[in-house]
Amino acid sequence: MEPYWELTFDADGDMAPGERDALVRGVGDSGITDLVVFAHGWNNRRSAATLLYDQFFAPFPGVLADAPSPVRLGYAGVFWPSMRFTDEPIPDFPPLRPAPAAGPGLDPATLRALADVLPGSEATLDRLAELLERRPEDEERLAEFVALVRGLVPERLRAAAGDRDPYGHDMEPDAGPPAMFTADPRAVCEAFAEALAATGAPAAELLGGLGDAWEKLWRGALELLRQASYWEMKRRAGTVGRAGLGPVLALLAADPPGPRIHLVGHSFGGRLVAFAAQAVPEHVECVHSLTLLQGAFSHYAFAPRLPFALDRGGALKDLHRRIRGPLLCCHSGYDEALRVLYPVASRVSGDNRSMWGADRLANDPRWGAMGHDGVQAVPGTTTLTLARALTDPLPESGCVNVDASAVVRRGGPPSGAHSDICHGELARLILRAGRLVG
Repeated sequence: MEPYWELTFDADGDMAPGERDALVRGVGDSGITDLVVFAHGWNNRRSAATLLYDQFFAPFPGVLADAPSPVRLGYAGVFWPSMRFTDEPIPDFPPLRPAPAAGPGLDPATLRALADVLPGSEATLDRLAELLERRPEDEERLAEFVALVRGLVPERLRAAAGDRDPYGHDMEPDAGPPAMFTADPRAVCEAFAEALAATGAPAAELLGGLGDAWEKLWRGALELLRQASYWEMKRRAGTVGRAGLGPVLALLAADPPGPRIHLVGHSFGGRLVAFAAQAVPEHVECVHSLTLLQGAFSHYAFAPRLPFALDRGGALKDLHRRIRGPLLCCHSGYDEALRVLYPVASRVSGDNRSMWGADRLANDPRWGAMGHDGVQAVPGTTTLTLARALTDPLPESGCVNVDASAVVRRGGPPSGAHSDICHGELARLILRAGRLVG
């Protein structure tokens, strides 16, 4: 896949020195007509993201052979600080740790990844690992674990509680921080343990498998740590998109004609590219399509009005009107991370209308994710199967939900098919959204 550029951002959205100029100069010199910009979701190492991009982009040249007119396509991969826990499989990718896990708790690879994305937290992480290893039958130690997890993101919580964080919310104004950061520690751990069971995650692989009440609570505690770190990744994706990638896209369009830009994002990367598109000035019409692959943010993010609060809308409301082509949202019923775990992690504090039960929250539309059931509450949204999206004419604009369950279906617990995105069908879908192939 050539020409190809790498776009590296830190947690604040600052770009690696020299890469922005290399991109602008390279795009101008190469004469490309279109640029596909892909942002990964959770990846622990740059090499893993590179492997993902190599595999994902591989079918594109073959699909472009069917283009009715000459297309000079360029590729860009976004690298940003995120992570995934090592027990989450990605189909066709080597595991991050041997399976089954050698003992309960936090393995060294996950500890290193957490320390990398949460700098300065090493002592806290060591104590969390110690508590998971011992798993004492003690309410005070469980409460200590929960308090330590919550202490990993105190500044973000204060910003969210005061509604001063422009990147952390999917709906405006948000009701407050997620309940996992404020509710009773035991209730939170029980909720996550129940959610894990609903994904089919074997107890023996997660935390020892003894099956008693305390083992269940500590399994939930480990899941709280996972979801707390992912909550920070979700917020960070908004920061990198709006403060980092968005201005770069606008810069590419500053020297007409500039390439047509096609944004693609997986998981939290979907949130990143959505915030990037929002950051492009309205008069700069450079984004010609946007495709979300298992987007890990609220399915109401684009809604002009929330069905349960008509005076509020999504944080990215009406984004589809800023895009010259369609906004595609691919979703799959086999994505357990978004079907079960995301609603539990997203339920906000102060909401007394919903119970903690995983089944109840999974069926409560307020906490649903894009990658589970698609864009919601946006008038005029089109709904298609993947087969129809690959054969019938796509809408020229607006939101389009595409049920990709026919191919996005592989993966084990706890995340299910969340990362099963490297498919030729999805490559063709992206190029069809950009009106590059029929």
